[in-house]
Amino acid sequence: MADLLSCTVMPYAWGSRTAIAALQGRPTPSPGPEAELWMGAHPLAPSRVIRAGTSIPLTELIAADSARELGTTTARFGPRLPFLLKVLAAADPLSLQAHPTEAQARAGFADEERRGVPLDAAHRNYKDPHHKPELICALTEFDALCGFRRAPDTLALFDTLAVAATELLLAPLRLAPNASGLSSVFRAIMTMDATEAAGLVEAVVAACRAHHGAFSRECEWAVRLAEQYPGDRGVVSALLLNLVRLQPGEAIYLDAGNLHAYLRGVGIEVMASSDNVLRGGLTPKHVDVDELLKVLDFTDGPVPVRRPQPVSSQEDVWETPAAEFRLARVHVDGHLSTRTVDGPEVVLCVEGHVRIVPTDDTPAAALRQGQAAFVPGSTTAYTLDGTGIVFRASTNRSPHPRD
Repeated sequence: MADLLSCTVMPYAWGSRTAIAALQGRPTPSPGPEAELWMGAHPLAPSRVIRAGTSIPLTELIAADSARELGTTTARFGPRLPFLLKVLAAADPLSLQAHPTEAQARAGFADEERRGVPLDAAHRNYKDPHHKPELICALTEFDALCGFRRAPDTLALFDTLAVAATELLLAPLRLAPNASGLSSVFRAIMTMDATEAAGLVEAVVAACRAHHGAFSRECEWAVRLAEQYPGDRGVVSALLLNLVRLQPGEAIYLDAGNLHAYLRGVGIEVMASSDNVLRGGLTPKHVDVDELLKVLDFTDGPVPVRRPQPVSSQEDVWETPAAEFRLARVHVDGHLSTRTVDGPEVVLCVEGHVRIVPTDDTPAAALRQGQAAFVPGSTTAYTLDGTGIVFRASTNRSPHPRD
C-alpha cells in the first residue's frame, strides 16, 4: 500500500516565498514566507494520509494499528514514526542552535514536566524526550554555519580583523587553541553584559566591512547577520564556526551538540522526529545560555561533506550513523524499478511524475513534483515507474560508523 500525503507548510519568517510553492506547482511569490514542508507524523504538524478517499492524520493511523503502519520498527523505536522528512527553504538565516543527546533530552523533558512548564511556553527547552540528529542535502547551492572551526584558524581570522575589544576575549583560546579554549571564549561571549556585547558586535562588524582577505566570505555573512540582528552576540559567535557551502547533491550530518545555523538555500532535510532546539543567538526567541552550554560539543575541525553513494544503477544514499533515518535518491527512468521495504517510508517526488506500485496488489500512489506518499512498514516491496527523481526516507538498518 502507498498513501498520498497532505502536508503542512510551516510559515517561519526566514522562509522563501518561491521555493516550496514552485516545487508544488503553485503561484509565486506565495502570500507569505514558506520555510519548511513537513512530511511525517510529528505531533506539531502531522501529515494527513488520504486512504480509501478519507483524510486522516498519520499520527491517528499509527495509533490505531502501529504494527501495520510501522512494521518491525516498533521493536526499536516504539509505536511512533522515528523520522521526519522536510523540504527546507531558507531565504534568510535561521537561528544559531544545537540539539541534545537522547539522554539529555530525556532528562531535560522530565525536569520541565516535573516543574510544570507548559509545552507551549516560550521558555520551554524540551518539547519531547528525543534527540534530533539531522542531515541536510542541498537541492540548490546551500550555505550553512556548522561546528566550531579549527582553533588556530579562528585565531587567524580574528588576528586579521585586529579588533582591540577581542584581545581579552581570545586570551583563553591563545593559551589553549582547542575545544577547551573555544568553550571559554563562547561562554564569555554568551555571558557578557548586554552593553559590552553590543559594543563588541559593533567593533567586529566594522572590521568585517573593511576586510577583503582570506576570510571575506565569513566577514560578508557577519555583516549580513548584523543587519538582520543588530547588536546580537550571535554575530560574533558565528565567526567561531565553519562556513560551509554545499553544491546540489552534497550534504552535511549534524549530531547532538553541533552548533549550527542554516543561512541560505533549499534542501531536503531528514531528522529524528523531535522538536528540541536550544538556541544561541540570531533570534528573538528564548535563549537559555546555561542549558545550551550543557549540550554543546566544542570539538573543533571541519565538518565532512557527504556525497551520495551509489547502491544501484538508479539509487544512491547519504550514509550517517543515525538509526532513526536513512535518505536515498532514486532516478526513475521510465522502467519499473523494484524497491524492498524494511519499515515505513516517506517518498517525495522532486522532479517529474512517478507511480509507487506495491507488489502485493494494494493501492498505488501517483506522485507529481512536490507530492509525497507514505509506504506502511507492512508493505514488503514496491515498484517505481514513470520518469523523475524521488527521495525516500526510511529507518537505518545499517548505520554508518561515526566519523
